Amino acid sequence: MAAYLCPPAVIHGEHAVKTSEIVAEVRDRHPHAAWTPRIDGIAASTGIETRGWMLPLETAVAPGKGNGLRAVGIEPAQQALTRDGFAQQDVDRVVAALESIPAPQTVQERTAPAWEAVQAYGERAARGALQTAGLDAADVDCLITSHSTTPALPGLDMTLTNRLRLRSDVMLLPATQWACIAGTRSLALAADLVAADPDRVVLVVISEALSTTYQPADDTLESLIVRLLFADTAVAAVVTGRPRPESVLRLDAAWHHTLPGTQDLHRLETRADGAHFVMDRRGPRAVQETVTAMWEWLRARYQDDPDAWHPDVLLAHPGGTRVLEYMEQTMPDTWPPGLLDHSRDSYTSGNRGGAAVFDILRRAHDAGLRKPGDRAVLYAAAPGLTATALEGQWL
Repeated sequence: MAAYLCPPAVIHGEHAVKTSEIVAEVRDRHPHAAWTPRIDGIAASTGIETRGWMLPLETAVAPGKGNGLRAVGIEPAQQALTRDGFAQQDVDRVVAALESIPAPQTVQERTAPAWEAVQAYGERAARGALQTAGLDAADVDCLITSHSTTPALPGLDMTLTNRLRLRSDVMLLPATQWACIAGTRSLALAADLVAADPDRVVLVVISEALSTTYQPADDTLESLIVRLLFADTAVAAVVTGRPRPESVLRLDAAWHHTLPGTQDLHRLETRADGAHFVMDRRGPRAVQETVTAMWEWLRARYQDDPDAWHPDVLLAHPGGTRVLEYMEQTMPDTWPPGLLDHSRDSYTSGNRGGAAVFDILRRAHDAGLRKPGDRAVLYAAAPGLTATALEGQWL
């Protein structure tokens, strides 16, 4: 396989949103929800105190530009009330009351500013990755992009093609529905592309505004958890078929796994007021099945040396800390402790979705603890449920 990865560029959301601010906003909006008495404990259990968003919290909780009459209009409402026998004075009073009720934001109102931010952040990450790799935009032969939280056509691939002034013959591979698996699966695809042509240069860009799933009106426990978990991040990295002075990781093998019949456990739904991330409590257990399958892949891959081999670092995005704990519990006893330290460190400032693995990789690189020859395993799971892992060596 032999693909070479340069250090990723990571652009965090510039608006710091404190967990205490989210708790205060939710408690004020839903004082009678069944989980309100437990909200402080639920928030503390995430381990997240602050996360970065591309847009401020005030933007997510702001009312829409319309009012309670937006769906039907003033005149139809007046006619309906008149037909039901309301006097004109009462009709005017009811209509005035409905006009004073702010409507929730529409899909367009929620998505449009986030899409602008996703493009701007993606461009910054792409330029940073090229600079880190010592390359120019003219060197790029293929562009892989992902941005599941802001659907658009044309997408981020076309935005970057124009803003970076990529060559007209660059291969564009948008993968907008990869979600949390975008980091590992984009690297697996890039590795296949450079294996076919070792002189090919692949640029991967993932930009996610997960804060668009913050839905103020939702009052379920799952929606509370969604509010508390997500962060916004753009990442980018260059993959080549030949080692470069800037290369930090060689990717040697990839593994894919999909669980049939699990497509409803985690999903992103588009409703009148925007995107809603829906979680099922059975999700973590299903993700654990993919972890078990990955361990089996690694065991089979190194069956000739089962006792001596172990990864020196695990760059894992399994969607939550519960699965990280499961990973630690199911590792062989002979493996060294602390393999998931960088993954845990990344989670303390939010779940970054598809950008997470690149962020974790950057943290591992910046820590300066890795030495040439160290083995790395990259893993991510996503709605589907599907997982991709890669195994490689630090350079």
